[in-house]
Amino acid sequence: MKELPDQECSPLAISNEDVIEAMKTIPGYIDITPGDFKEVYQAAYALAVKRLFNTLTASAIMTKSVLLIDEAMELVDAAALLAGSQVSGAPVVDGNGKIVGVVSEKDFLKEMGVGEKPSFMGIATHCLNNQSCMIGQLRHKTVADIMTRPPITGTRDMTVGAISTLFAERQINRLPIVDGQQRPVGIVTRTDLAHSFHTCGRRP
Repeated sequence: MKELPDQECSPLAISNEDVIEAMKTIPGYIDITPGDFKEVYQAAYALAVKRLFNTLTASAIMTKSVLLIDEAMELVDAAALLAGSQVSGAPVVDGNGKIVGVVSEKDFLKEMGVGEKPSFMGIATHCLNNQSCMIGQLRHKTVADIMTRPPITGTRDMTVGAISTLFAERQINRLPIVDGQQRPVGIVTRTDLAHSFHTCGRRP
């Protein structure tokens, strides 16, 4: 998996020419070599990024409009909802609006018996070699039958650094953000996380 923090928020590479031109813009005499200047800059930049990762929270980067799926929804309807919303997964809630799981393409594929990351041709081959395509076995089942539980969730005050670590360790693509009653208040996706990396990359 691509480690976004290292690539997007690493200290910006600068050349000696950049340093010299930067030093020329500072009035007065600077008793420091270009090499020292560059070293100080890179160290300060890395510390600033680390500080940002430890202070920027989920509440600042999360998407507040969350697509929610009822656990009692039939899979055919859930699949249509996900496809129509152009997302690959969403939090699942019970009748009280509390998050009880997450359903995604991985769950559909697991239930179909083709693994979590099959290729399109792998699915096509499986269907062509069976009298009835494997998708048929999902009919009349509900989201509760296949969703991943318990759900992995976060809170508003969770830092970007902590979220990034969680994404990497648990191999997830989205993190529902909940209040004290486990009700959704937002969601952090890989897109939200990547955007935060891009933003911090522009802040020395």
